[in-house]
Amino acid sequence: LRAVLSGIGVTTIVQSSTATALIVSSFVGQGMVSLTAALAVMLGADVGTSVMAVVFSLDLSWLSPLCIFTGVVLFISRQDTTAGRVGRVLIGLGLMLLFVIAQALYLSRYLKDVEPSSKVTLLEALTSDITMEVLTGAILAIICYSSLATVLLVSTLAASGGIPVDVALGLVIGANLGSGLLAVITTLKANVQTRQVPLGNLIF
Repeated sequence: LRAVLSGIGVTTIVQSSTATALIVSSFVGQGMVSLTAALAVMLGADVGTSVMAVVFSLDLSWLSPLCIFTGVVLFISRQDTTAGRVGRVLIGLGLMLLFVIAQALYLSRYLKDVEPSSKVTLLEALTSDITMEVLTGAILAIICYSSLATVLLVSTLAASGGIPVDVALGLVIGANLGSGLLAVITTLKANVQTRQVPLGNLIF
């Protein structure tokens, strides 16, 4: 249970289950963590990245300025203390939220300006084949180096009417597959112990 909770916590902070997989894999390769505990951490990491996708899909426009303001106050008033370091984290989180919100707004406005006929032409291949949807989602996750970014992009497209919900679900499945493949590909030249964790995560 502690391993699962630590996986959730680390992934929430670093915003990437792939990064968590690489960190934990290196620990296993050095004999610092057992394979069983590492796989439990990866279960938590998968939960953590899913939770962050849900959080970022909510309206967080009010949270970004609050985090930045609170972080600046804490950092300026108590730079050399734990509170000051927490302030720096809040500033970074606020700026990250601001970036995500800005990208989502830009994408939604862009999609509104695209002609419906163009959307159909671009996406008709996806709507006809679940295998193509999963493959496209996996490729997007590998290119973006993040399943979270891919899921947020897909959810924005679905919310704006750019793609049907069933296509979005296929892309999300592919994004999770791509995230698992990414860690496996990254550790291909590592020793056997290190490669076991990404492979187990891919099976999950």
